[in-house]
Amino acid sequence: MTSSRHDGKTVHDLVGVGFGPSNLALAVAIEEHNALAAPDHRMDALFLEKQPAFGWHRGMLVDGATMQVSFLKDLATMRNPTSDFSFVAYLHSIDRLVDFVNHKVFFPLRAEFHGYLEWAAARVAHQVRYGAEVLAIEPVVTDGRITAFDVAVANDPVVHRARNVVLAPGLTPHLPDGVGTTARVWHNSRLVPNVAALDPADVRTAVVVGAGQSAAETADYLHRRFPDAQVHAVFSRYGYSPADDSPFANRIFDPGAVDHYFEAPEQVKRQLTEYHRNTNYSVVDGDLIEELYRRVYEERVQGRQRLHIRHATRVVEVREDPEAAHVDVEFLPTGKTETLRADVVVYATGYRPGDGLALLGDTADACARDEYGRPRLGRDYRVVTEPPLDAGIYLQGGTEHTHGLGSTLLSNIAVRAGEILASIDDHTGPGPAPEAETAPPTMTGTATAPGPVTSSRQG
Repeated sequence: MTSSRHDGKTVHDLVGVGFGPSNLALAVAIEEHNALAAPDHRMDALFLEKQPAFGWHRGMLVDGATMQVSFLKDLATMRNPTSDFSFVAYLHSIDRLVDFVNHKVFFPLRAEFHGYLEWAAARVAHQVRYGAEVLAIEPVVTDGRITAFDVAVANDPVVHRARNVVLAPGLTPHLPDGVGTTARVWHNSRLVPNVAALDPADVRTAVVVGAGQSAAETADYLHRRFPDAQVHAVFSRYGYSPADDSPFANRIFDPGAVDHYFEAPEQVKRQLTEYHRNTNYSVVDGDLIEELYRRVYEERVQGRQRLHIRHATRVVEVREDPEAAHVDVEFLPTGKTETLRADVVVYATGYRPGDGLALLGDTADACARDEYGRPRLGRDYRVVTEPPLDAGIYLQGGTEHTHGLGSTLLSNIAVRAGEILASIDDHTGPGPAPEAETAPPTMTGTATAPGPVTSSRQG
């Protein structure tokens, strides 16, 4: 059923659900588009974010951590090199550009890049409502066809109507089956605030589970923050695997690689993903691996080892009592099990993409799926839908199966934002507010996909 709470006046060209870096890049693209467009061709956008303010992985803003992508892969530069929303423009605005140039680095501090994102978000704040948790997206029917959506927000009596929705649900922290968070057991997404709340004297032993970049950073951070604690890094590999950040391998994140991946047969898509998983998944920056090894070796020389790399090992069980967590770990080559008494257990076991289509309710039945149940998308990130659904649904996240490894990473957010904006501009013309009927029609018909967006529309 269509909502009756719309004010009957405002119909946005798009409503974005979620306001992380992906939809922030889209808001920046819209801001630049509107600055040059004629008044009747400007884009009316609203972004809804449940957090009270902009934030991006705040729990992992550990001191000294750097980005794994170039500063040029910011919110705008790859789409518009002259943009004043670039990371370079940010540095200039705070009088730090000369210092950054003299620093001679390609990868800024993660905290510094977060400052850049906050700066950009503040400049487009008029497009955003924070503290706005989206509860449902309901169809608006005009002449038997779904021509818009009403987006319902918690604690808001008025829905927000839009001809298009852009869903960026973000990532959800992942824990192994049977594991839940407690005062002693965390996911690393809460690392910094949880560590800050502890007295270092109360932490004698910490266990870190995981083999990727976040796990290695967590082990390093705990080892530095708790100078008297034993830190055990537990993972089933024999050693941390270095990330492949060589120039040729990095081309998998180029904008042109998205075209190749999208057009490739399913078997080739799977091959490319498997070939290049070591550019992003369960791998660690080489400098950090060397630093952790140096630290382990130095401690052995000094005869006071605190950092223990428990390779080829898995966690069997975690039990808690009022005094500690008891972690049973098994050394895989021998099957020998040992119990570690831990004050802190941190799972750095990654994230899973959220299901943006879940907010659509029954309307999601009109979204075409592939043989694995994944949403089908056009090259422009527009979900393929069945008649009578004419309104646009775009995904920023959960598109790796169609657009490749770089589709959900920072590498392509600027270009992707331009492509989505161009597609919405192509599909949506100015017009009166859709007049809603009382109920949506039955959704049947043959799936049709929108055509690809040409590169001339990316800016």
